[in-house]
Amino acid sequence: MSKNKKKQRLTGKFCANEKGFGFISIDEEKEDIFVPSKSVNGALDGDTVQFIVYKQKEGDKKAEARIVKIVKREKETVVGTFQKSKNFGFVVPDDKSFNTDIFIPKKKCREAKNDDKVLVYITKYPSKGKNAEGEIMEILGNMNEAGVDLLSVVKEFGLNNEFPTEVLNYIETIPQKIEEKDIKNRRDFRKDRIFTIDGEDAKDLDDAIHVEKLENGNYKLDVHIADVSNYVKEDSVLDKEAVLRGTSVYMFDRVIPMLPFELSNGICSLNAGENRFALSCLMEIDEKGRVVSSDVCKSVIKVTERMTYTDVNKIINNEDEKVLKRYEPYIQDFKLMEELARILKDRRVTNGYLNLEIPESKIVLDKDGKCIDVHKYETTFANEIIEQFMLTANETIAEKFYWLEAPFIYRVHEEPDYDKIQETNKFLFNIGYKIKASKDNIKPKAFSEVLDKIKGTEYEKVISTLILRALKVARYESENKGHFGIASSYYCHFTSPIRRYPDLFIHRVISEYIKDDYNVPEEKLQDFTAKANKYAETSSDCEKVATKAEREAEDIKKAEFMESKIGEEFDGIISSVTSFGMFVELENTVEGLIRFENMGGEYFNYDETFKKLIGENSKKVYKIGDKVHIRVIEANKELRKVAFELVDKENKAEETEV
Repeated sequence: MSKNKKKQRLTGKFCANEKGFGFISIDEEKEDIFVPSKSVNGALDGDTVQFIVYKQKEGDKKAEARIVKIVKREKETVVGTFQKSKNFGFVVPDDKSFNTDIFIPKKKCREAKNDDKVLVYITKYPSKGKNAEGEIMEILGNMNEAGVDLLSVVKEFGLNNEFPTEVLNYIETIPQKIEEKDIKNRRDFRKDRIFTIDGEDAKDLDDAIHVEKLENGNYKLDVHIADVSNYVKEDSVLDKEAVLRGTSVYMFDRVIPMLPFELSNGICSLNAGENRFALSCLMEIDEKGRVVSSDVCKSVIKVTERMTYTDVNKIINNEDEKVLKRYEPYIQDFKLMEELARILKDRRVTNGYLNLEIPESKIVLDKDGKCIDVHKYETTFANEIIEQFMLTANETIAEKFYWLEAPFIYRVHEEPDYDKIQETNKFLFNIGYKIKASKDNIKPKAFSEVLDKIKGTEYEKVISTLILRALKVARYESENKGHFGIASSYYCHFTSPIRRYPDLFIHRVISEYIKDDYNVPEEKLQDFTAKANKYAETSSDCEKVATKAEREAEDIKKAEFMESKIGEEFDGIISSVTSFGMFVELENTVEGLIRFENMGGEYFNYDETFKKLIGENSKKVYKIGDKVHIRVIEANKELRKVAFELVDKENKAEETEV
């Protein structure tokens, strides 16, 4: 190794851009390192690479590196569109960061036809200007065939719709009914009024709640979570498959589950009127929202009613006589839930909880899987009730087992980098706001104060998004480091063991502590410690893949929806400004790019410091948060992109008058 630090070989993960350049991330580095296209040397997105830094960071300019060796390839397979010629074929990858078409020898083309979506195994990676080579493993169907677009995403990210035969055989050995003899050593809550509250379409119901007011004025909150660990035995074939999947992946009308439906929709789902095993977090909460005492136990429950967010919201707002009459015996239960949820939320907000108002998209598909509508997903206070109760249970469990020094998996969200806060403040300064922070003092409260000030203003959505970008990404770790976003010193994921492996793992740990009366053998503790380290890392990786797959699917369907809107005009808000144009988000959450050439025939200078564009002649300024009027000029579901052009409403009005 050279004594010159600049020539030292380092190892990191390469993130490719479709334009040819990329970035390398290293765990220890705060900033990614830029790799120009000439220095990529055949590396592809996700590859682990060795590199040399030849230019150090200066001011706002990132350090630059040259890749010298590819340590490990991330992808062995690629999904793309097949094109056939006389003597060979080639595949254009869906993942544009792959940066090369894939040559397919004639004898490796199978029966693929033009415009078929195919799964390709890479036999030769690109090098020295030569394209990659491969062979077709699977033909998914014509690119325009219903359902092929989402199937392509499933295959692109290596997700698996099917479970191995040995897993399905294991499932058949699991009883689908609870016998009275199996209930011993569990606390019996079947006489309590217990409710699930979920969306209308939910089938895997893994959380249920019971609330009552105590004589001392405090609240009793019981959060009952499906005892999945009772059925998914440690190191079984089912458990090993769940580890590989890490999480369920949701794509509108389909789900790729972590556990087979026979479990997730069957014996593990807290269906109304059925005896179900649970792991219960029992809390007493005072009038200020503080948990004054808590316990966790193995239990058996019987859900009283399966409720929806819609109906609960109608009840707490006294909106629908039919719904009120139907649930008349339980109205006070839901009113009490609302009362407690408001107390818990007020306490969180006081502590600095970041209530980011960033609406999710609701994608509506027809029976053939085509997108027929995109709009904001509307949430109500009924959603908030469940969120506040689950947050409280997660914090309570995390704190309890932290002080027990138990091997555990925490949900970690560290404080943001000071430099990113400074970047955000450059924009906030323009509209009279500032996140008050120093290198040694970064608190959630400083962020929440800004969010509170902009609530209800035209800047709310944009500033919420900017603050989200300044924050770090939450992940799983075996070491507790607190959760910045919810202003909590202790946090874990305990409430969704049907769809997240960390929840299932800590259920197993908790169950062991309960079984052994909190005296777990040292050998078992060591085993749990090793697994906590391993599963925290693998679950974080699986979550990243799932998130990316879900976003890709959403981008495809949004572009598909906008294909029918080409030529139509909409109002939007500038969501991002770049050196090549600006992104505009419409009311329905669709985002599109306006390039400089579609901004009225004028050259614009990019002010990177204050994130705005300035017209060279007109001096017209466009900045994040500005309202603009646009026309849709392009939508391409294959490229997963939407493009707009700027429309001058004033000039248009004058033309109409003439």
